[in-house]
Amino acid sequence: ILKPEDFYKKSHQIIFKCILELFEKSSGVDLVTLTEELNRVNLLEEIGGVTYLTNLINSVPTAANVEYYIKIIEEKSILRNLINSATKIISMGYEEKEDAKVLLDKAEHLVFEISQRNIRQSFVPIKELITDSYEKIEDLYHREEFITGVSSGFDEFDEITTGFQPSEFIVIAGRPAMGKTAFCMSIAQYASISKNTPVAIFSLEMSKSQLVQRMLCSEARIDAHNLRKGRLAEKDWAPLSNAAGRLASASIFIDDTAGITCLEIKAKARRLKAQHNL
Repeated sequence: ILKPEDFYKKSHQIIFKCILELFEKSSGVDLVTLTEELNRVNLLEEIGGVTYLTNLINSVPTAANVEYYIKIIEEKSILRNLINSATKIISMGYEEKEDAKVLLDKAEHLVFEISQRNIRQSFVPIKELITDSYEKIEDLYHREEFITGVSSGFDEFDEITTGFQPSEFIVIAGRPAMGKTAFCMSIAQYASISKNTPVAIFSLEMSKSQLVQRMLCSEARIDAHNLRKGRLAEKDWAPLSNAAGRLASASIFIDDTAGITCLEIKAKARRLKAQHNL
């Protein structure tokens, strides 16, 4: 659905806004009603008067191609927004008023905002929503599992949370060397390998190599101490190879940038979401 700001000319924004208001009132939209509405809000002369409205209506050959006209307006609006954002980014770069990383985050946000602005959700009749909701309730009733979100692989934890739900922010806290990292890595493995859920890991302590070794040991169920010393038994190689294959096909993304900031995490997460729908 178009918005008034999608139009370049101020007069066209005003006209379209009046059309929307008439539509919301369930009034007919034609030259007479539109002229009357513009006149009522004292904007008729600002858009060029009745003559301009008449010429505008007559300039449209047919209403049959309205969908194509909408696409043209949408595309031009996106291009203008890109130009405006690019101009702001150039201006911020020349002014150098903020740290470069802050500016980079702002630049990403400006461009991301344009794509988000064009993601639309249309109205859905409640009849369709009821059907969908009823089916989900039936599915929950008949399924053996009680988990409605992404399972952690830990039964007691899932009993409390019913799985990880969208938009949740969960903090795992504990004293040093109590197994927080091992617990989180186990959840990441289970979610990605067993539940086919993409997972992003930002590690501020352990390196990528250390994390991968941990996951390999956990997945293959071999002694991590022996692996670090290179003292694997002959029987360990087969499960280790199988574990490597499973992890290689999993959607796990690891970033071990030292001293990474919240802004950098946000920017990288935003890109990962766009690329892999994480």
